[in-house]
Amino acid sequence: VQLQASGGGLVQAGGSLRLSCAASGRTFSSSGMGWFRQAPGKEREFVAAISRSGVSTNYADSVKGRFTISRDNAKNTVYLQMNSLEPDDTAIYYCAASPRYTAAIMTATLYDYWGQGTQVTVSS
Repeated sequence: VQLQASGGGLVQAGGSLRLSCAASGRTFSSSGMGWFRQAPGKEREFVAAISRSGVSTNYADSVKGRFTISRDNAKNTVYLQMNSLEPDDTAIYYCAASPRYTAAIMTATLYDYWGQGTQVTVSS
């Protein structure tokens, strides 16, 4: 599985961005998918995850109510809609795929494939 993340950019606080992650390979529709982020000087952290079917989702407490993860298995794409962005959301955002698990998992080590990351910068 190869993952290509896009949609990052510079936005003012309170604004919105939509990240996309396009996947190649046959295992996308059977994989749990997730978004993680890493800010400068900090460790990579979990943001959101979605199950294979899209029915189940999980979110970090810091983004609940502001971010929404979704997927379109026909397009092999997972999305992260980010609203009410805050300066603390500034980070490189990575999408990840876990063919071994179909659930919306929050643990980075359970993901086997990672995209290259897309930069999100929120100005105050």
